[in-house]
Amino acid sequence: MKPFSAPQDDILFCMEAVAGAPDLPDYDGELARELLQHFSAFAEAEIAPIDEEGDKIGARLENGRVRLPEGYLKAYAAYAEQGWAGLTMPEAYGGQGMGNLYQVMLSEVFSGACHGMQMLAGLAPGAARTLLANGTDSQKQRFVPPLADGRWLATMALTEPGAGSDLGRIRTRAVKEGDVYKITGEKIFISGGDQDASQGILHLVLARTSDGGTKGLSLFACTSDLPDGTRNPITVTRIEEKMGLHGSPTCQLAFDGATGELIGEEGKGLAAMFVMMNYARLDVSSQGTAHAARAVDVARSYAAERQQGRGPDGAVTIDQHADVARMLDEADSIALGIRALVHLSAVEIERGTNPMLVEFLTPLAKVYGSEGGMKAAELGQQVLGGYGYLHEYRLEQTYRDVRITAIYEGANGIHAMTLCRHLLHWKGGAPHNAFEAFLRDEIAAGADVTDLLDAWKGAQARVREMADPGPVATDFLWLTIDLALAVLWARMDRAADRAPDPARIRRLAARVARRKPLALARAQVMDFG
Repeated sequence: MKPFSAPQDDILFCMEAVAGAPDLPDYDGELARELLQHFSAFAEAEIAPIDEEGDKIGARLENGRVRLPEGYLKAYAAYAEQGWAGLTMPEAYGGQGMGNLYQVMLSEVFSGACHGMQMLAGLAPGAARTLLANGTDSQKQRFVPPLADGRWLATMALTEPGAGSDLGRIRTRAVKEGDVYKITGEKIFISGGDQDASQGILHLVLARTSDGGTKGLSLFACTSDLPDGTRNPITVTRIEEKMGLHGSPTCQLAFDGATGELIGEEGKGLAAMFVMMNYARLDVSSQGTAHAARAVDVARSYAAERQQGRGPDGAVTIDQHADVARMLDEADSIALGIRALVHLSAVEIERGTNPMLVEFLTPLAKVYGSEGGMKAAELGQQVLGGYGYLHEYRLEQTYRDVRITAIYEGANGIHAMTLCRHLLHWKGGAPHNAFEAFLRDEIAAGADVTDLLDAWKGAQARVREMADPGPVATDFLWLTIDLALAVLWARMDRAADRAPDPARIRRLAARVARRKPLALARAQVMDFG
C-alpha cells in the first residue's frame, strides 16, 4: 500500500496560479508553503497511519459514552498541542489569526490523511465563525478560546428523524427559563455527537422557539458540560453503523431539558447557522478533492509498477496501455478541477467584493467535489482491477468514505434545485448575473467558451420559465459545472508554466477542451417539457 503523500505542489499551483490568492493583500505565499509543509509532514507521519485503524475498529458506544480508536486520541492530542485547532481563529481568543485560505489548503491534506478524524476536528473553525458573527461578547470570550486551543470540539445539530432536508419540520423545542433556554428533542446524524478526544463539546443546536416553519427556528449553544461540572442532559442513544467513516461517530442525540444559550436573535437561527453550513459545504468539496487526489496517487503508483502485456521492447507496465492512461488522466483532471473550483470559491470569499458569485459557486463546488471524488475513486479501483476491489490497497475504503459527501451538507439534488429556483430568482437573479459577468471577464482573458456560454444562457432562459424546474435541475447544474470547469482549465492552461509539470497540465487541459461538444450536447437534450 502506498503511504499517503500530500499533493503540496498541486495545492499551491491551484491556489496561487489558478485561483489568484497572491492578489489578496493578506496572502503570504512563503507562509502558505511553510504551513503546508509542516502540516503535511505531521499528517503523513501521525494522522495517515490511524486511518486504517479507524476504518477497522471504528468508534464504539460504551456505557452511554463514545470511545474512539486509540490512534485517534493520540493524533488529536498532537494536533491540538501543535496549535492547528486555532489556526484561523482570532488571536484575541487564543487563535493564530491566519486567513481562511491556509485552512482550505490544510483541510484537503487532513481529509486525504484521515477523513474520519478530519470530520471530528473540521467543524470547530465553522463553529467559531458562527459565534464570532452572531454571538455576544460574553459568548465569544467563553466559547471560542476552548475551540481555539482544542479543548473543545463542535457539532452542528440540525437533522431530526422527521426533518432531514426540510428544516421547517424541526420539532426540537427551546423554552426560555430565566437567562437560558431548556432544549428538548431528538437529533440524528450528528457527526462527533460524542467522543473522548476533547475535554468538551460545543453543540450548535437548531431548535424551535415558535411555530411557523423556518421562521420559528433559533440557534443555541449547548455545552456537553455545565459550568458546575455536571453533564448537560444530552444523551447518545445510538451510533449509526455506516458504509464508511467508521472512525467518525455519527450519533443520535436526545436533549432532555438541556441548557442552552441563544445565539443571535430568536427566529433568526437558520440565517446564523448558514455561516457554519456554508463553511462546511466548501469543506465537503475539499474532502472530495482529497479522495480524488488519493485515488490518483495510488492508481498511478500501482500502474507504474504492474507489468502486463508486451510492447516492441518487451514487457510493459499497465500505465503504457492507452485505456489505463485515459483513466489516470480522467481521474487526475477531476482532482485538479475540483481543487481549482474550491480554491476559486475560497479566494472570492476572502476577497469579499462579490458575494453573489460566492453564492453561485458554492453549490457547484459541493456537487462537483462529491461526485468527482466518487468518480475518481471508481477510476482508481478500475485501474487496479481485482486489487481495487480488495482492501489491500484501500481504494475501496476511499470510495466508501467519499460516498457520504454527495449526501450530507445538502443532498446534491437539493443543490441543483437551489441553483435553478433560489439563485435564479433571488435578488433579481443576482448570483446568476455575477457568474455571467465572471465568465465574460474570462472570455476577455482568453477562455474559448462563448458557444458554451450561449448554450447556458439559452438553457437558463428556459429554466426561468418553468413552474417546476425539477426535471431539468440536475442537467442544468452539470451544464453550469461544465462551463465553470472550461473556464478554470483555460486558466490552468495559461498558467501551465508555473506548474511542477507543465506538460501534464497542458495535456489535461486539452483533454477537457475536447469534451466541450459533450457539454453542448447536454444543453441540446435537456427536457424542458
